[in-house]
Amino acid sequence: MGTVAPNSNDLSSTDKENGVVQSPEELDAGALFVLKSRGSWLHCGYHLTTSIVGPVIFSFPFALALLGWVPGVLITALQGLVTFYSYNLLSLVLDHHAQLGKRQRRFRDMARDILGPRWGKYFVGPLQFAICYGAVIGCILLGGQSLKFIYLLYNQSGKMQLYQFIIIFGAVPLFLAQIPSFHSLRHINLASLLLCLAYSACVTAGSIHIGNSRNAPNKDYSIQGSEENRILGAINGISIIATTYGCGIIPEIQATIAPPVKGKMFKGLCICFAVIVSTYISVSISGYWAFGNQSQPTILSNFMGEKRPLLPTWFLLVTNIFTLMQLVAITVIYLQPTNELFEKWFANPKMDQFSARNVMPRLVFRSLLVIIAATLAAILPFFGDIMALFGAFGVIPLDFILPMVFYNLTFKPSKRGLVFWGNTLIAVASSALVAMGAVASVRQIVLDAKTYSLFANM
Repeated sequence: MGTVAPNSNDLSSTDKENGVVQSPEELDAGALFVLKSRGSWLHCGYHLTTSIVGPVIFSFPFALALLGWVPGVLITALQGLVTFYSYNLLSLVLDHHAQLGKRQRRFRDMARDILGPRWGKYFVGPLQFAICYGAVIGCILLGGQSLKFIYLLYNQSGKMQLYQFIIIFGAVPLFLAQIPSFHSLRHINLASLLLCLAYSACVTAGSIHIGNSRNAPNKDYSIQGSEENRILGAINGISIIATTYGCGIIPEIQATIAPPVKGKMFKGLCICFAVIVSTYISVSISGYWAFGNQSQPTILSNFMGEKRPLLPTWFLLVTNIFTLMQLVAITVIYLQPTNELFEKWFANPKMDQFSARNVMPRLVFRSLLVIIAATLAAILPFFGDIMALFGAFGVIPLDFILPMVFYNLTFKPSKRGLVFWGNTLIAVASSALVAMGAVASVRQIVLDAKTYSLFANM
């Protein structure tokens, strides 16, 4: 594939003033068109928030029910600190290589330059693709379920099936997938940030209202089940919390920042984690307080009650609309690494991004990606169980193991120092979590296998 003249955004007088020695790069079409470096630290914060904070936070009360009050809250806080630290390490490594004249724009680029070409090509690249595309399938499935939930609120005897709602929802990301670059999503991701604050506030208010109402369930915070089930449940709860903090596209997000990059990622992470603290804590504590060990895998199921909804229909409708709208943004942001890969393979960087030569393959392959994802979501409505396994094998290695390894290999901190051993401890503990999470996920798949059926109306 041909190369292109260097992007003028990649090296500026400001870079030189800040000591950047980067020479002009020859960018492939994926980096040039999809990962344009034009964003600010604010835009970075929007992208980060959309990629991390989503409706998966509705599972936090369930995770606390598996762990109990003290372990649940401590693990949630500790995992947040580790995540913030880990993502800052990745940013520091990316900054360091940019200063040396090699700006790494993708996770697989980092693996290639630090660990060797085989790591990027055969491990990190495929792993990231699987996680991101799995997230796209999962979001389309959740979007279909949310649409069905809204439908049943007003028509409890309705005959429409889940796969029909998945197809309806899939039409929206099919259209938005054609947005040309990651940077072009900045306004959508700002809306996404506001939406996650909105539905988190709704869920928190709903939980507090139910917990104080006459219909409040008995508040039992004991951990139920046999000793074996409690242990495996606790492992599952830890895995849920860890993967909820996962992102998997930190280098791609940092690639969207206009140079000089130094320091901007940290500001973006501060925005993101301000949202994380406010939403994760409010949803998890209020939901677990209201429902105790009866917390369902999604708190919205608790809101429906056993015989009738515990909240007004309009309130449930508004909460689901906010959730539905944000799912669209999450679907589109996790399409970006796959868009970038196909753009690299099939676009011509020597021609204009909006030339017919580049627009046609973009239209075809992006549309196919969404259509295939929607089809898989309709066929496999139990995909959540599969994603839990993907999360154990993919999210944790990408977000909590590799950053520690990259930092230690890049900066070579003293083996007598706290940084080296702290990073090593996090990497080892995360590796153990991968193994335990995989066992718990496989067990859950086996337990749920009896209810699996293709095109199930779940």
